[in-house]
Amino acid sequence: MNFYQSVYEIVRRIPKGRVATYGQVAYLAGNPRASRAVGYALHRNPFPGEIPCHRVVNREGRLAPGFAFGGPGIQQELLEAEGVAVQDGYVDLTKYCWHPEKEETHSDV
Repeated sequence: MNFYQSVYEIVRRIPKGRVATYGQVAYLAGNPRASRAVGYALHRNPFPGEIPCHRVVNREGRLAPGFAFGGPGIQQELLEAEGVAVQDGYVDLTKYCWHPEKEETHSDV
């Protein structure tokens, strides 16, 4: 699997109501210094309806100024529709950041 494919698979895992940072996605894709490459991969998103690139923000929680699919206003609308509060173009990462390492696997015990 190449880097872009890894990015797309990781972004598909971000649940509704959560966001991840470009750096976080780069780290999970095995290249922690490639946050700009993550942004480029998402800008070239081949499946905008399937890969929720609107759930990726910068390290400060700021929305993408050049959101590829309609600008930051559209990104904000998509996030707010999922229950993520956006204030002055920022998402509170302490509240909405996705932590895949904390995801629990539920089993019928």
